[in-house]
Amino acid sequence: VQLQASGGGLVQAGGSLRLSCATSGLTFRNYAMGWFRQAPGKEREFVAAISWSSTTPYYADSVKGRFTISRDNAKNMVTLQMSSLKPEDTAVYYCAAAYRLSRYYQGSPGSYDYWGQGTQVTVSS
Repeated sequence: VQLQASGGGLVQAGGSLRLSCATSGLTFRNYAMGWFRQAPGKEREFVAAISWSSTTPYYADSVKGRFTISRDNAKNMVTLQMSSLKPEDTAVYYCAAAYRLSRYYQGSPGSYDYWGQGTQVTVSS
């Protein structure tokens, strides 16, 4: 199983970025997909997730209204559209996959089976 995150970069505050996570080696439609982030010196934190069964999204309060997660089961891919970026969004962003994970556990990093390598997002003020 491989998860390949891409799309990170340097952007000014208020700008936008689109992260993508391409997957292989798993039956994508059976996996809830999540995005997490980790800033230097901080623990990995939940950003957004999307269900495997209903495509219902779920967001951390800190990104609600600014970020949008979506999935394309035909392409085995999940994306995270980030808008109105803030300096506090600066982190390494990771995508993760969890087999048929209930929505109630989608915010917990320990619930995920597979992780991508991470992509750096830097937001300058």
